[in-house]
Amino acid sequence: MSNGGLRTAGDTNMSQQTKRQRMQPMVAFRALKELVADPQDTPKVFEVIRALGGPSLERGLRRFRTTDFGNQVLRDDIDILDTLKNRSMLGALPDESFGSAYYQFTQRESLEAQGLVDASSVEVETFSDPHLQRYGTRLRDTHDLWHTLTGYGRDELGEACLLAFTYAQTKNRGIFLIAIVGGFKLRQAMGPGVFRALLRGYRDGRQAAWLPAAHFENLLSQPITDVRTQLRIPEPVPYRALIAAYAAT
Repeated sequence: MSNGGLRTAGDTNMSQQTKRQRMQPMVAFRALKELVADPQDTPKVFEVIRALGGPSLERGLRRFRTTDFGNQVLRDDIDILDTLKNRSMLGALPDESFGSAYYQFTQRESLEAQGLVDASSVEVETFSDPHLQRYGTRLRDTHDLWHTLTGYGRDELGEACLLAFTYAQTKNRGIFLIAIVGGFKLRQAMGPGVFRALLRGYRDGRQAAWLPAAHFENLLSQPITDVRTQLRIPEPVPYRALIAAYAAT
């Protein structure tokens, strides 16, 4: 018997998923143009990522669900911001720990864990699937942990290299596009070494452990050198060499 054209909850969820997976190149182009004009316009980064993300987030969630810790995060709705906002705890960690390095990074850069939440909320995206919501927000909220682990700074080259690393991990085409466009812009000032640094970031991202499923809450108290070894993250030699050479000119 026909349902008379009424849409079921399953139909609605499928429609939402299909809409999310559809590429929006014009939206991405407009946001990217504004981002090139103002590289500090973080909301535009999220806009490009959403417009070209396609099924990358859903694929990531499926992989996340295959891990023990991923299942724990989803089952218990663990919000890493509860940990990252605990400044007194982070500041009390041993000097050589991952958490202390993250704390010092955020102090040096005048960052707060809430900052990426606020930036992404300009164009807020919510999902009917709470697991997709939790996975997506965890990716967003651990961005500065990835900065700390990889050694890439918040300068334009460092952000581009981290995006290349992140693309290798997540396969989000919006991230890839931002990294490549940023690379061409930086090449004008810094030379061809920019793309060597980006390629190294991408290769390191491919060879590293899958960071979305890393148990960062437990890793923060461990020595950062040990954490980098566990997660197979090397020193970003080409990036640091290029930054030093550029600073000397």
